[in-house]
Amino acid sequence: MRNTRDRIRQAVGFELIGLAIVTPLGAWIYDHPMQNIGVIAIVGATLATVWNYFFNLLFDHAMQRHLGYVQKSVYARILHAVLFELGLLLALMPFIAWFLEISLLQAFLMDVSFSLFFMVYTFVYSWAYDVIFPVPMHTEPDTGQPSE
Repeated sequence: MRNTRDRIRQAVGFELIGLAIVTPLGAWIYDHPMQNIGVIAIVGATLATVWNYFFNLLFDHAMQRHLGYVQKSVYARILHAVLFELGLLLALMPFIAWFLEISLLQAFLMDVSFSLFFMVYTFVYSWAYDVIFPVPMHTEPDTGQPSE
């Protein structure tokens, strides 16, 4: 399994690259000022970073417990991306509606479009991260303490 430092690197890298893509793209598509989409993106990224850490930890522990390993198949990667985005959608939609002063339906549609983008992005990023930083074959359980 991954250690705490590796999980933090994975989460922070994911959010920084995602912010750089989604902020200008969202401002252009939804015709809102870049600053407003930027606030939505930063709040979303902050929430997603925390969610990313805990979700990945829980998902890996569930895989380890039920399957005996944490290497993800294509099916597991799809399930991982969908469950991650569903949790984030439920948490972020009310904030979008409030901040942009739009209806919950409009916020839902906007959030779904961001979620669809991030679902694909999550799949690609996670796979690339696993290729660049492979999971060690034999590891000690993660105690939450950084290891050297």
